[in-house]
Order: sequence, then C-alpha cells, then structure tokens
Amino acid sequence: MISIFRKELRSFFSNATGYIVIGIFLLLTGLFLWVIQGEYNILDSGYANVDGLFYLAPWLFLFLCPAITMRLFAEEKQTGTWELLATKPISKLQIVLGKYFAGWTLVSLALLPTLLYYFTVSYLAEPIGNVDSGAFWGSFIGLFFLAGVYVAIGIFSSSLSNNQIVSFVLALVLSFFFYYGFDLLASFFSSGQLIQLVESFGIHSHYKSISRGVIDSRDLMYFIVLTVGFISATVLKIKK
Repeated sequence: MISIFRKELRSFFSNATGYIVIGIFLLLTGLFLWVIQGEYNILDSGYANVDGLFYLAPWLFLFLCPAITMRLFAEEKQTGTWELLATKPISKLQIVLGKYFAGWTLVSLALLPTLLYYFTVSYLAEPIGNVDSGAFWGSFIGLFFLAGVYVAIGIFSSSLSNNQIVSFVLALVLSFFFYYGFDLLASFFSSGQLIQLVESFGIHSHYKSISRGVIDSRDLMYFIVLTVGFISATVLKIKK
C-alpha cells in the first residue's frame, strides 16, 4: 500500500496536477475571502471569523476532488497498466487504499495553507485573538472528513470507467447528491421530523453540525461509514 501511495503522490507532483489543484483552491478562496466584495469577504463583513471559507470550500471540493481522483483508475485502464498492477503481489484493498490516501493527502495539502487565514483574522480582531476558535477548528476538521468522503466517491467513480471525463462528471454528480441532494429532497416534505430524517442522510447536515464547534461521534461515524462504503464498493468493482 505504501508503494502505491508514494507512486501516486509522486505522479501528482511530477506533472502540473498537484500544483494546479492546490493553486486553484488557494487562489479562489483568497479572492473570495479578501478581494472580491460580497457576503464571503472577511473585510466587508466586519466580523472576525472565517465562515466564508467553510461555506466555499465544500463547493470548491466538488470540482477539485473529482479532478484529482478521475485519473486514479481510469488512466490505469486507459493506458493498459492496470493489468500489470493487478498481477503484483498486493491485494486489491491495498491498491485502493494507496490511491485513496494519496488523493486525500493532496486535498489536505491544499487545505493546510488556509490556516493562515485564521491567524490573520485573529491578529486583525479587536481585541487581538477575539475569534470563535471552537467553530473554526470544528469546521476545519469537518473539511478534512468531507474531503475524505469526496475522494472515496471519486476513486469509486474512476473505477467505473476508463474515460477520465466520464469519471469526473460521475464523481461530481455523486458528490453533489450526497452533499446537498438530500436537503433538496427534504424540501418536498412538510413534517419537521421527516425533513430532519431525510437531511440526516446527507453530508451537509453533519458538516453543519461539526461546524458549530461540537465534535459529535454520530457525525464522525457518518463520515467514516460513507467513506468505508465507497472504498468497499471500489474494491468490489475492481475485483471483477
């Protein structure tokens, strides 16, 4: 698994993929939070918080995570190297996990520099340090788990096709459905309990819960189960 992980990580940074993904994410978040006027702009809001980052990041991840994962299996099958990889003395689960952790690591590397926004806002606050640290760190942890789910969905989508564009679109659609689709479905119901039940199946509900600064084991378990589910589905698919 470690050899697969290192191979994929080297592959990301041996060409422009890794740098482009990290660069685009940081450029867009920086522009929306500090330059472009609007509801996400920290300086315009007048409040010492980085909430705009946590509203934007899940939507940016919808495009960035599929862009990272679309090649992980599709390219192997397209170039004919999958047959060679499949004959190596390594289990299918180890192959999937190696590729999964490489993708998750790259997304995490894109996320880590955003810590600078927190320290900048903390310094600009009046008095200095007057920020809601609990909500920030809760949201930050939530983004790591969210990225983990998106990457798991992405490698599953990549295993379904040898066309990278098809894999990208499929991962985008599945990620959007699991993030916001259940909220849309819940809007068709009038019962409060039923709405809450339907929303609980979606990622958005659990991400919002963690963003309040309270790390609930039920939210963490949801992310873990969904991630394991898509990884397991990927293993079953490539075994065929």
